[in-house]
Amino acid sequence: MKFYEHRMEKIKAVFNWSGGKDSAHALWRARQSELYDIVALLTTINRDSQRSTMHGIPLPLLQAQADSIGIPLHIVNLTPQGNLENYAEAMTCAALHFKEQGVTHFIFGDIYLHDVRAYRERQLAPLGIEVVEPLWGVVSSEIVMQQYLASGLKTVIVTTQADGLGMDAIGREVDADFIASLPKEMDHNGENGEYHTFCYDGPIFSSPVLFRLGTPFSQSYDIRLEDGTIQTYTYYICNHKSTIWKTKDIYMSILATGKERQRPHLGLPFEFCVPEEASSSDNS
Repeated sequence: MKFYEHRMEKIKAVFNWSGGKDSAHALWRARQSELYDIVALLTTINRDSQRSTMHGIPLPLLQAQADSIGIPLHIVNLTPQGNLENYAEAMTCAALHFKEQGVTHFIFGDIYLHDVRAYRERQLAPLGIEVVEPLWGVVSSEIVMQQYLASGLKTVIVTTQADGLGMDAIGREVDADFIASLPKEMDHNGENGEYHTFCYDGPIFSSPVLFRLGTPFSQSYDIRLEDGTIQTYTYYICNHKSTIWKTKDIYMSILATGKERQRPHLGLPFEFCVPEEASSSDNS
């Protein structure tokens, strides 16, 4: 008698990529499940600054992440005004684009914000796209953070709320010491926008993403909410400058010898930049 192995066809999906901690954690979980054929990392970009919305990660670094992950990056450009109407229109166009390619699911990294998940479902359900949330339903936010810390993912804080953690938190690693330092009333995962991160290393990457952090600057956003009201948010964001990272060869030799990894952003000038070969001709 012959036995035939039955393999369930994977679900064709797009992962909505922010470049940060929860996004990386959710991608790691989605890959571990082996349920999904993830065909793209979808990222929303401010059309003028060419940075990711909210996290403020420069496009070259987002591309470097995607290259190391091994999934194509799909850019959705948003207007600087950043209102929900613009976001909804752009995401609808992206969803229809991928639906034509057989995509049936969009994966996100939300943890417990029910209004955010409900909004995503309202926008995507009429298009025949199902929302997947790999981090959703865990017992508590603290458990999600413990699972993140155990995953081996490495992230650094690149954006903070001006009236919260402020500028001093920029550049800190998200590790047990950082979590212990947070005020008791603050969500450990920064789910309410208290801080945003850049993920540069861990099990989802084939190799670490090289970078440096720059002098933070403040930026305010006027966001038009669903009820029509406008709310202003002010953040500190790492500055970006395309320069040559002179210690790159030393760092790569450390990786090649298999010795303990040197974290590329620590002890260096704070310049959120990319290695020379990953950078464009931007000299500003």
